[in-house]
Amino acid sequence: MSRILLKAILGLLMRVLYRPKVEGAEHIPGTGPVILAGSHVTFVDSLFLALVVKRQVFFIGKDEYVTGKGLKGRLMAWFFGSSGMIPVDRDGGRGGVAALMTGRRVLDEGNVFGIYPEGTRSPDGRLYRGRTGIARLTLMTGAPVVPFAMLGMDKVQPGGKGKLRISPVTVRFGEPLDFARYEGMDRDRYVLRAVTDEVMSEVMSLSGQEYVDMYATKARETKAA
Repeated sequence: MSRILLKAILGLLMRVLYRPKVEGAEHIPGTGPVILAGSHVTFVDSLFLALVVKRQVFFIGKDEYVTGKGLKGRLMAWFFGSSGMIPVDRDGGRGGVAALMTGRRVLDEGNVFGIYPEGTRSPDGRLYRGRTGIARLTLMTGAPVVPFAMLGMDKVQPGGKGKLRISPVTVRFGEPLDFARYEGMDRDRYVLRAVTDEVMSEVMSLSGQEYVDMYATKARETKAA
């Protein structure tokens, strides 16, 4: 009920303020497990994604978003929980494993799992090298990957976080990618890299972003140095 209420209220506001245009929604299977993989430019990407997809989209978020104290903390926990976020401690030594296993559970239950292969928000709006977790997920579960891109988000939230601005948004989905030919090869690092690079290539085609063959975390560290 909380998800329906949240989607009804925010969906109305989104349609009025941002006039979102959705392209390729027919590529998302109506049933069964599917991975939605796209670029990550702003803090609110997952919210916009959840609001334009008919099926519920689950995604990983920092556990600090739902552990706050007081009224604000409870409201944030309700908001993120209703929007499909599953809290995971990603800062610990096994954060990557926890996120991977959570995604696998969501897919094994036949649901939609949203993921950003870059692993973090882009520091400058460009598309960075993908982490191979996306490849492990699709090879372990057999779930198809539907690439997507959100156009205009850099104008909605310049710099990736902070105050939202009113600007049109387009969410574009590509055709499903099937990696059944690599079944049983989820431990082969060359296969994992090939699958990940294919997904990122499709995301780049949809978004029109400039590609940088470097991890976004490394680029962020270099920029801060």
